[in-house]
Amino acid sequence: MAVKCGIVGLPNVGKSTLFNALTSAKALAANFPFATKEPNIGMITVPDKRLDKLEELVKPQRVQPTTVEIVDIAGLIKGASKGEGLGNQFLANIREVDAIIHVVRCFDNDNVVHVENSVDPVRDKEIIDTELVLKDIETCEKKVDKLKKAAKGGDKMANRNVEIGNKIFNHLNNGFSARTLILGEDELEIYNDMSLLTAKPILYVCNVDEGSALNGNEHTAKFKELIKDEKAETILISAAIEEEIAELEEYEEKMEFVKDMGLSEPGANRLIVASYNLLNLITYFTAGEKEVRAWTITKGTKAPQAAAVIHTDFEKGFIRAEVIGYDSFIKYGSEAAVKEAGKMGVEGKEYVVKDGDVMHFRFNV
Repeated sequence: MAVKCGIVGLPNVGKSTLFNALTSAKALAANFPFATKEPNIGMITVPDKRLDKLEELVKPQRVQPTTVEIVDIAGLIKGASKGEGLGNQFLANIREVDAIIHVVRCFDNDNVVHVENSVDPVRDKEIIDTELVLKDIETCEKKVDKLKKAAKGGDKMANRNVEIGNKIFNHLNNGFSARTLILGEDELEIYNDMSLLTAKPILYVCNVDEGSALNGNEHTAKFKELIKDEKAETILISAAIEEEIAELEEYEEKMEFVKDMGLSEPGANRLIVASYNLLNLITYFTAGEKEVRAWTITKGTKAPQAAAVIHTDFEKGFIRAEVIGYDSFIKYGSEAAVKEAGKMGVEGKEYVVKDGDVMHFRFNV
């Protein structure tokens, strides 16, 4: 399944530098507002050590990891919801992504201009939150107006839809993001139909100086205090460090550099995995002589729908799934050994795929 995350933030907070480090792209990373005008798009590999272990055992002709699409979106300023700066374009680009990676600047450097003339991640977050909420209020208001017109006939269900629309509108109008609104099952259809910007899951990235990559600084402490009640994760990354890591060609060189910086792994790896988890995604594997491959599905997906990620025919003609837990595959060393030990499961249409399952689908078209 195609997964798309958008990197957002004010101008000059390090979005494009981070994008370049993640994707080895060459997006313009310049010291002036709106260096990014058109969104830059890149594919990044989701790091998964389980693939390496499967490759060692199976020795396939090729290995195919799963990927996430990253979009570097133009910087936003006050008034974006009314079209200021590149506001309309910015907001339209956000609407197309599945999740938001919100970069806030948490480093001091007089040589890097800040659009607000000072470093304050708390203020920066509030600027973007305000603009997104204002746009959502506009979207919600239009939707509620349509619901009201549909309810003029006095239909009970239509009137209930208006109630739900008003509930969402009032929440937004009080300055809260849509993702913080608690809704019942019967209210989700109207909510999802609105496609609100602030409903998207969000990951905060504090872009810090090199010396703060491990433990943060005064800016990150204030920021974490601000979002402590939000259902969101925050990670610390030095885009400058990640840029240097990305320039190294050999894996051993990269890890040596990471170790010298006092880190356990590149920040880019943590960001990719966090983005993956943010969307409630898991991975299952197919493993054979030709290919060992990782496949992305949403947690809770049943076997036929998981098969459809490979090809829609697999779901249409689904018969059964032969399933080996990852730990069992590693323990016994091969599919044949797992079968011999009686540890391979044969599952039907109601089987819920688990993270790390090694699967083979039987189907008939």
